Amino acid sequence: MLTKKCMLIIALVFTFSIQAIDYRTIPLAQSIELKGGNTFIIKENVKIMIKNKSNAQKRNAEFLQSFIAEKTGIKNKITSNSKKSGVIILAIDTTISHPEGYKINVDNKKVTITGKTEAGIFYGIQTLCKSIPDTIGIVKLPPVEISDAPRFNYRGMHLDVARHFFSVDFVKKYIDMLALHHVNTFHWHLTEDQGWRIEIKKYPLLTQVGSKRAQTIVGRYNSGIYDSIPYGGYYTQEQMKDIVRYAAERYINIIPEIDMPGHMLAALASYPELGCTGGPYKVAEIWGIYDDVLCPGDEKTFEFVENVLNEVIEIFPSKYIHIGGDECLKNKWKVCPKCHDRIKSEGLNTDSLHSAEDRLQSYFITRVEKFVNSKNRQIIGWDEILEGGLAPNAAVMSWQGISGGIQAAKSGHKVIMTPNSHLYFDHYQANDRTQEPLAIGGYSSVENVYSYEPISSELNETQANYVMGTQANLWTEYIATEEYAEYMLLPRLAALSEVQWTKPEQKNYTDFLIRLPNLTETYKKRNYNFAKHVLKPTK
Repeated sequence: MLTKKCMLIIALVFTFSIQAIDYRTIPLAQSIELKGGNTFIIKENVKIMIKNKSNAQKRNAEFLQSFIAEKTGIKNKITSNSKKSGVIILAIDTTISHPEGYKINVDNKKVTITGKTEAGIFYGIQTLCKSIPDTIGIVKLPPVEISDAPRFNYRGMHLDVARHFFSVDFVKKYIDMLALHHVNTFHWHLTEDQGWRIEIKKYPLLTQVGSKRAQTIVGRYNSGIYDSIPYGGYYTQEQMKDIVRYAAERYINIIPEIDMPGHMLAALASYPELGCTGGPYKVAEIWGIYDDVLCPGDEKTFEFVENVLNEVIEIFPSKYIHIGGDECLKNKWKVCPKCHDRIKSEGLNTDSLHSAEDRLQSYFITRVEKFVNSKNRQIIGWDEILEGGLAPNAAVMSWQGISGGIQAAKSGHKVIMTPNSHLYFDHYQANDRTQEPLAIGGYSSVENVYSYEPISSELNETQANYVMGTQANLWTEYIATEEYAEYMLLPRLAALSEVQWTKPEQKNYTDFLIRLPNLTETYKKRNYNFAKHVLKPTK
């Protein structure tokens, strides 16, 4: 562990010189032990040595090479020839216990970065490179031993591209931002009432019709003012496969979300026979929740869902497929003859806890789960999938506070904690909203994000093991540009990364703020737009 004396020394060095090496990066490593002796000098003749020639290891070496060049202007050559000095070694170490764990050892002759897997080496590379200040020329690394591994195996970040569409290039940039913060899961929200963004070849109208809305509300959702500008966009299957590959090279898994049975107006506008009334429907032009949802009383609905998911599963290798399940209004089900017939035939009776329509939603989710399980995948959904009884193998994302996650964990279901009280990045991040761009509402500052603890005291040790991890969500009703998306993401993502990676006993918000300026120098270097509230001196 890093001693208080060492922390003080590093803090003082940082205070007087932004050029100092600071191994206390974000997220903070578990153990940092500074050693005595001479520094290791990174200069032109230093080689990056890989112990094996796997594609993953070559990419890691290239990543290290580009990161050092970005920081210093030095481009070190990559070699597989053994050298005893003047080298940065990347190697697998099977004695490391955690699959994403890593070690860094620096002495005057060499730097060694080892990991249980290539993913661990990747995180070690980032920790080393984030400790290097932006400079030109040689860099002197003090001797150190770092040992690190993540607290949670699931470390997620979400992006909604349905309300507002973002280019392939930006999605890749977004993935790079996640990788910089040791995030390993990208939750990609692809369909909504306001737009269908994924090509499904069996149903071409989903993109020909469902990806386009005639206009968009201006300002608040109840303003009554529209821009009269058609809006659209979608990703081809080849583009999505390319993004999946890009993310995998950065050790990030993509979980696609196809929201159902609610939030389906774009699909209903394309195929109106899937709704309870048969339409007509149109792609939504205003934010909110709509009465028109998929009809679970009609077999055509399940045929459609299964065909769509077949193509989704072909694109995304993720173990989990997100099916939404949130905010499904059931008013149309209450008066739909087909839904009544389904309720009767399946014996979906009202009881003291659930209405027949709640049970119908549970029937829908359970049936979809069985199909997804038949493809050797599992479903995950928002905590509304608890309504009517949870499908047997489903995992839950708890967004309406923490109660849904606690309930699911106590019932033996896996949980991702993503409460809107702390981890909704579409909320304002400053108290003075007059100085902020328009947002959906709410308030979640960097400090609020940092303060979040995913493991509730209500859970015992066994129940706590069902909490896979945590993620934050970036919904884009009011986020129409890439620059604004970055502004809402950063630096709250830095705070999230320590919630996800760093052990709670090592977290300290004041210390986090001391370490943050080093990371924001990388933001600047990469032209990331970020909020600067916490970097300003307080009165």
